[in-house]
Amino acid sequence: MERPFLKMNGLGNDFIVVDARRRAFAPDPETIRRLASRSEGIGCDQFVVIGASETADASIRFWNPDGGEAGACGNASRCVAWRLMEDAGTDEVRLETAGGVLAAWRQGPMRVAVDMGRPRLSWRAVPLSGPHDTLAVPVPEAAPLGPATCLSMGNPHAVFFVPSLSDIDVAGLGARIEASPLFPERVNVGFAEVRSRTHLRLRVWERAAGLTRACGSGACAALVAGVRRGLAGPAGRLELDGGDLEIAWGIDGRVLMTGDVEIEFEGRLP
Repeated sequence: MERPFLKMNGLGNDFIVVDARRRAFAPDPETIRRLASRSEGIGCDQFVVIGASETADASIRFWNPDGGEAGACGNASRCVAWRLMEDAGTDEVRLETAGGVLAAWRQGPMRVAVDMGRPRLSWRAVPLSGPHDTLAVPVPEAAPLGPATCLSMGNPHAVFFVPSLSDIDVAGLGARIEASPLFPERVNVGFAEVRSRTHLRLRVWERAAGLTRACGSGACAALVAGVRRGLAGPAGRLELDGGDLEIAWGIDGRVLMTGDVEIEFEGRLP
């Protein structure tokens, strides 16, 4: 029996979304690699399956194009939340993820806010291969850039603040940093240019996916890192290649991400 899917994106960060709430679906890594391939399959940055949940409106699982499972994806969470709200005719949903339950709210016809939870700041939570002050972590593969600020938003992030993004080889450096032995689970690499305390320009090399037009959890990580480094205020605009996200790190320690969603097309999995 063919299985329908929805192709969606958040600021160009694109996803194959399968609703398995009524008919279970457990894709194997080879199937995900084939479907995620832009040359041989449908093509996507992440493969997403919506499932039933006993603790929330639905569960979500995320896979990278290499077939490995990811713990979090902010843009995909926003897209799935929109789809669920459309289906239910509501303005709020709760999503069960590997990192916990996320709440999401409608902010406009195609705009959604997601509570991404609290960042985890210890070296074990990132994780790193050994003890470090995560505020300023020396990364041998990126020595000229200075230290990274590292944290987990349900997935690992290393954020570098640079004077000008135009001088940065995001793909070359990102690939080397992602594979550094310092990061036993590999890492998402963000390069941030501070335009003002409320405006960061960000480019992201996404773990197992490569250079991406947007990364929701990466935008959250960059804002948190900027606050920790004294470079940014607790709320601001994150400008990515695919568009803008509004990020706020509240006094309760939780990070709120707001941005647009888009439907590209519907189809059936081959």
